Amino acid sequence: MAAAPSPPVKVLATQLRRCSRSPGGPWLLSREEYGRPALAVSMVWMQGTVVAVEEGASTVRLRDESGPFVAQGVDRVPKGRPCLSAGKYVMVMGTVQACGPEPILRAVKMTDLSDNPLHKSMWGLEVEDLHRNVLL
Repeated sequence: MAAAPSPPVKVLATQLRRCSRSPGGPWLLSREEYGRPALAVSMVWMQGTVVAVEEGASTVRLRDESGPFVAQGVDRVPKGRPCLSAGKYVMVMGTVQACGPEPILRAVKMTDLSDNPLHKSMWGLEVEDLHRNVLL
């Protein structure tokens, strides 16, 4: 029986920029600031504001409270198209394609969270709590 895929890990752009990878290995998310060991990640959950939609509407540039990141393939995910306008606050789940100098995800899910400002104001705290207290 195959192992179930691990759930997406909530991260900020600055955390992904510090990831490392050995050839053929998983992305390793450093969590020294939380006193935790590095965590292997492949699927992540990020939230941010849409800064720009690139030609063809398949790549979106976003920014969270810690910096910029990119989501590719958003035109092929359910409900992705309604999120494709500058200023929208969105959630993106995706597989990590690159970590530096700018994190890049291959989107598998995208949802508009703009209607409730609580999503944006709580995001950094949610990520910190997860890494400090939940993911050991």
